[in-house]
Amino acid sequence: MGMIAVVAATLKPLNVVARTKGCCHPVAPAIEDGRAVELADVFRALGDPTRIQIVHMLAAATEPLCVCDFTAAFSLGQPTISHHLAKLRDAGVVESARRGIWSFYRLHPSMPAAARAALRLAP
Repeated sequence: MGMIAVVAATLKPLNVVARTKGCCHPVAPAIEDGRAVELADVFRALGDPTRIQIVHMLAAATEPLCVCDFTAAFSLGQPTISHHLAKLRDAGVVESARRGIWSFYRLHPSMPAAARAALRLAP
């Protein structure tokens, strides 16, 4: 008898109990696919400490902030700051306007509700 046959002969069958789906606790209905994608996009955009700091600064600002304001606040170069701002813009969290050679950013007035809720968590 081969090794596999010996192992197979010593295994006992599992006593599998049929389980009814959702029998232990009721679960919430699934989030609509489009909404789940929107939430995931916002959470991905906010899933970086630098971006959280940027959003926090924008929430406290009384007027739009320039990219140069962020480069002065962080020890990061302008391309990296622009990358972070692009991620936030793509998720609908911030919007920008050009003034000459600089871009100025503010929180998007109609940002997703998930982003607004996250802002309330920051002091």
